[in-house]
Amino acid sequence: MASKLLLTFAICRLIVTVGLTMDPTELLRLGVYGQLSVDPSDVQTASLDFGMLSRADPWAVLHPASADDITRVVKAAYESEAHGFTVSARGHGHSINGQAQTSNGVVIQMSSSRGRRLGSSTPAALRPHVYEKERYVDVWGGELWIDVLRSTLEHGLAPKSWTDYLYLSVGGTLSNAGISGQAFHQGPQITNVHELDVVTGKGELLTCSEEQNSGLFHAVLGGLGQFGIITRARISLEPAPKRVRWIRVLYSDFSTFTRDQEYLISLHELPASQKFDYVEGFVIVDEGLINNWRSSFFSPRNPVKITSLGTDGGVLYCLEITKNYDESTADTTDQEVESLLKKLNFIQSSVFTTDLLYVDFLDRVHKAELKLRSKGLWEVPHPWLNLFIPKSRIADFDKGVFKGILGNKTGGPILIYPMNKHKWDNRSSVVTPDEDVFYLVAFLRSALDNGEEMQSLEYLNHQNREILKFCDEAGIKAKQYLPHYTTQEEWVDHFGDKWGQFYQRKMEFDPRYILATGQRIFKPSFQSSSNMAL
Repeated sequence: MASKLLLTFAICRLIVTVGLTMDPTELLRLGVYGQLSVDPSDVQTASLDFGMLSRADPWAVLHPASADDITRVVKAAYESEAHGFTVSARGHGHSINGQAQTSNGVVIQMSSSRGRRLGSSTPAALRPHVYEKERYVDVWGGELWIDVLRSTLEHGLAPKSWTDYLYLSVGGTLSNAGISGQAFHQGPQITNVHELDVVTGKGELLTCSEEQNSGLFHAVLGGLGQFGIITRARISLEPAPKRVRWIRVLYSDFSTFTRDQEYLISLHELPASQKFDYVEGFVIVDEGLINNWRSSFFSPRNPVKITSLGTDGGVLYCLEITKNYDESTADTTDQEVESLLKKLNFIQSSVFTTDLLYVDFLDRVHKAELKLRSKGLWEVPHPWLNLFIPKSRIADFDKGVFKGILGNKTGGPILIYPMNKHKWDNRSSVVTPDEDVFYLVAFLRSALDNGEEMQSLEYLNHQNREILKFCDEAGIKAKQYLPHYTTQEEWVDHFGDKWGQFYQRKMEFDPRYILATGQRIFKPSFQSSSNMAL
């Protein structure tokens, strides 16, 4: 009775403060075991994201106690007759353009900051369960990858594919793809999933896999949250190495740089002793950035001067590679690394090497985050732009963007590394360029209000538009990763041949367009009878 009274009070408050248009008894009948909150701090947290480019206040925020709570809320939204509402799942809030926001519904807080203060972000019954013999782990959709890593390492195991930043939710990265330097041989995170539990837009909790409800399984992976909310994922594991040899080398010639990167990812089928375990890279067009947060690897006591390396147009390229090892392979690691490096054509005086624990390498970006937070430089707008560029046009992109549009300033790190398309499952909802090899180019910039025009949000947004315009006019068939569009035409163009299937899947699994409306792909059916995007 007490809990019902509290919920009644919360809904009455919600009616007063945000003008709830649905019948409040619909929420009263939900009977959730978690907390349906209208606390201003919860609402404010759910209204923002890492990008800090948009804001939308939800009606309420659900902290679920189980998947059943999520099912009840989504089912209520689906069955609401007089007035509808939308449902958006939010992980760690690392979206850029409001993808997990809603202003006319409920945000489900999958990764709870409250729970983390108590030592877990996950309902107790759904904390990671490692199956050592089968080499997989079952995790809650809101579990952060850092916690997945910690749980699996207790058993000497770890997931095969990662993102660079581990404070992201499992459901969040699987709804996009999940990529890092391991993707060239392990594939993205979405190709390392055995099974999912998903709450569809009809409020049905379904288990899906290659063998069971396979249409839903492939739709949800990379599906931008459009077909269901991931409440459980079964992730493939492998024996975890103990240590990592982390190497960076510099290039002044772009074609040499990309040729070496492409050579390294071509070794993906060879034994571990004959390839690197991780291949990434980044572009340096501003001398001040060679020692920035993403490049803190370089010691301030041993600074690297771009001007001393004979760069082409003031641009340097850094190849970043790693070799995993443990006690049994430590003796041969140096020889294996040396053998691989001999086949590359980097600037010989630019080899930088460090050695660290496997977990410390995977969690490297978090340490940089803490430094930025201490300087007040983390909670600022992040107008990030992530593109997949076909291999055949990457040289044109370099000339037009790195040596053209960007000038001598970047405003933040620029990642660039190739991946093998055959490591991606075309049955998923993800869209990639139609070439055997394509590159991720990620502009990870931060906007600062410090009076410098080239670091302003307006300037960086304009530069992003110029980059996209250049690709369009040059005929570079780039695809956005973590895509953001605002019109139906743009989304249809993005998905290309996959649009028809994407639309049919939406009609099957979320026919009222309730889920993830912050992606701005479809309008909720209770707002418009058309099937047009926002």
